[in-house]
Amino acid sequence: MDNLLGITSFVRTAELQSFVGAARVLGLSPSAVGKNVAKLETALNVRLLHRTTRRVGLTDEGALFLYRCRRILDDLREAEIAVSDAGAVPRGTLRVSLPTIGYRFLVPHLPAFRAVYPNVELDLHCNDRLVDLIEEGMDVAIRGGELADSSLVARTLGTFAFVLCASPAYIEVHGHPHSVDGLASHDAVRFRYPGSGQLQPWPIRIDQHPRTILACSNMEGVRAAALNGLGIAYMPDFLAEDAVRNGGLCRLLDAEVRSEGQFSLVWPSARLVSSRLRAFIDFATAKLFHDSAAAQRD
Repeated sequence: MDNLLGITSFVRTAELQSFVGAARVLGLSPSAVGKNVAKLETALNVRLLHRTTRRVGLTDEGALFLYRCRRILDDLREAEIAVSDAGAVPRGTLRVSLPTIGYRFLVPHLPAFRAVYPNVELDLHCNDRLVDLIEEGMDVAIRGGELADSSLVARTLGTFAFVLCASPAYIEVHGHPHSVDGLASHDAVRFRYPGSGQLQPWPIRIDQHPRTILACSNMEGVRAAALNGLGIAYMPDFLAEDAVRNGGLCRLLDAEVRSEGQFSLVWPSARLVSSRLRAFIDFATAKLFHDSAAAQRD
């Protein structure tokens, strides 16, 4: 069926709840938009819209059809982008979702990225909740941990280590734990997963864990609390690195704490990969976490 014009008219009418609004966007007359939608309904033998003198609303069938039609139009737009991008210099805005601490491992590499791709504008969205890429209009995300089965394409970036840390001021008051069993008498600063509300486990086999005196759903907050002497914290090595180097934090029990995490790139499988997204994928895969992985092997 040759219903592309009808589908476009239907989607814009449903989104704007108005034939007049849809006509303005499409550059058609309201009557032409109405006829396109009516012809589509006749072809499908189903009513898609409720019409009143004041507004237009979706029927149940129309709501289901709208979801499918949006994906059709998105695919068409992606196909147009892919064709126009073929052989072109990567350019335009790329929206990237990453965890709150992601700026620490990504931003140091961005001058090199910009030097190679000066026409790509990165729009970074840092938060610790699980973002729906399609719903929130993200092109790609950097995610930590094990990935759930989904319609997303994934590429592993690399691994990092977790470390136990405390400030010199805390150690001076509470002492240095010389074994995992010694942790039982200490205070802990813990990370709480924003989605589940569960405390992040410490992979240490002891009968009694340290007392949690502060929990935070932002790993930067955990780091800040440890720096200010509130307790022992468990965090990624790259988050603690600069503070350890300048003496603000001390690593504890490295021989007993052997736990790795990993980050991956994910993007919607239904979308064609634009030249700017391909450039970011290739760059991030080549640059991120390789120094950390080498250090762990040494």
